[in-house]
Amino acid sequence: MPQQQDKLTLIQAFGKVIRLRRTRKGLSQEKFSFEAGFDRTYVSGIERGRRNPTLTTIQRLAEALGTEPSSLLRAAQRLTE
Repeated sequence: MPQQQDKLTLIQAFGKVIRLRRTRKGLSQEKFSFEAGFDRTYVSGIERGRRNPTLTTIQRLAEALGTEPSSLLRAAQRLTE
């Protein structure tokens, strides 16, 4: 019987999406954190799937990335499927 690959949780997938979009924009974690109005360690926790961001936080992250919150959530959802 083949082993099923472990699926990412939505929180982990969301963190991966944030990291990917941030690096695609050429932003360091420090610069991105500043632009979003968060401490760098908080953003690090989100990217590692250790923090569960609120809707308000997701909105601020999306604004700093120049995208819509729904785009981030859809991308994260796809990673969990």
